Amino acid sequence: MSITLHQVSVPVMIRGLQTLSTLLDKAEQHVDEHKLEAADLIGARLFDDMFPLSAQIQRASDTAKATASRLSGLAAPNFPDDEVTFDELQARINKTIHFLEGIPADAIDGQEEREVKMMLRGEEQKMSGQTYLTHFGLPNFMFHVTTAYGILRHKGVKLGKLDYLGL
Repeated sequence: MSITLHQVSVPVMIRGLQTLSTLLDKAEQHVDEHKLEAADLIGARLFDDMFPLSAQIQRASDTAKATASRLSGLAAPNFPDDEVTFDELQARINKTIHFLEGIPADAIDGQEEREVKMMLRGEEQKMSGQTYLTHFGLPNFMFHVTTAYGILRHKGVKLGKLDYLGL
């Protein structure tokens, strides 16, 4: 039995976005329980030169949309990066999931050899759909999910590995 390009892309990213949603729920509970300012957590970073939590969510969303779009050839919606509350970040996650759920499997399956072009650091990169997904799309997506998790843990939100795994 073989696994399809769709099976290792869209459902994986939907699950990662659902995990982010759960992490944000726990972050909001943490803010409420400890009488903290939500903006302080949403703006938190692991290190000064890294994006804050809000941007990690935005980049995960953007990467999921772009990956599905590049693999399927379908246009991705554009969302402005203006979320500053938990509710706004949750809405962005939900809109991204809705977009991903609307992509038919047959738009991605069979696109393993599709040429994917993108600009990285001012240079055009070309790779096959399968290479793009496994070497850039999914690793980049998971980097932002993981970094969001790390920010929340660093700021004291009670999370464990099973929260990250969505279990």
